[in-house]
Amino acid sequence: MSITIKKPSEIESLRIGGKHLAQAIFATSLHIKPGISTKELDIIFESEVRKLGDDPAFLGYRPEGVHTPFPASLCTSINDVIVHGIPDESCILKQGDIITLDGGLIHDGLYTDHAVSFPVGEISNETKKLLEITKNALDIGIKIIRAGAHVGDIGYAIEQYVKPYKYGIVRELAGHGVGYTVHEDPYIPNYGKAGTGELLKAGMVLAIEPMLNIGTRFVSFSRDGYTVTTKDHNLSAHFEHTVVVTDNGCEILTKI
Repeated sequence: MSITIKKPSEIESLRIGGKHLAQAIFATSLHIKPGISTKELDIIFESEVRKLGDDPAFLGYRPEGVHTPFPASLCTSINDVIVHGIPDESCILKQGDIITLDGGLIHDGLYTDHAVSFPVGEISNETKKLLEITKNALDIGIKIIRAGAHVGDIGYAIEQYVKPYKYGIVRELAGHGVGYTVHEDPYIPNYGKAGTGELLKAGMVLAIEPMLNIGTRFVSFSRDGYTVTTKDHNLSAHFEHTVVVTDNGCEILTKI
C-alpha cells in the first residue's frame, strides 16, 4: 500500500477512535496484578472496546505470511516477549513481571494502535529504568514529527537518545502507517540516518513504537507466527502511540 493522507473528517474519526483505545488500554491496566491471567486481560480489553461501540482491530487479523488469524483482541507480552504475545488462561502474571498491553481499535472503519508496558506489582530499579527510557524514546521520536521531516529523522532521534544506555534497539520490528488498515506504509525503524527516508506530509497517520531490550537487540520468532522474544531472554519494553502529522508537529491520537 502506498502512503496515504487522511481527510479532515477521517482524522476526526481517528481522534475519537484513538481516545477510545487509550481509555480501553487504561481500563484494562487497572486489572494488572499478580495472579491474573493474560486471557482475563484480553476479555476485559475486548469488553471495554465493545462498550465504546467499537471493534478490536487485532481479533482475527492475519498478517501476510501467517497461516492462522490472531486469536485474541489484545497482545499481552511478558518480560522477554517483545511483541505479539498471545493471551492464554494458563499464563499468569507474577510479582516483578512487566507486561505490555498492545491493542488496536476500529472506529468508523478506521484503525488506531497503542501499546504501554506496565509493571506487575513492585519491580527492580533496573526494570523501572528500562520502562522509563523506552517511554522517553517514544516521546523523543514523536517530537521530531512534522510536515517536511523525514522518516529517518524519527529513527535517528530515538537511536541517539538510547545509545548511552546501551539497550538493544529491535531492528526486525518497527513503527508504520495506520488508519485504513492495521499496517500501512511507511515503515518507520527506531534507528536510522537523519534526512533520509520518506518525506512526512500533513495528514499522514503513523504508529511510532520503540522496542528496547536490556540485553542484545537480536530476536527470536516463535513457531506460532506471532510471538517475538529477545534472543537472550532478557527483558524488553514497548511503548506506542498513533499520531497524525501536522504542519507544525503532530497530534497524539491515542491519549485520554
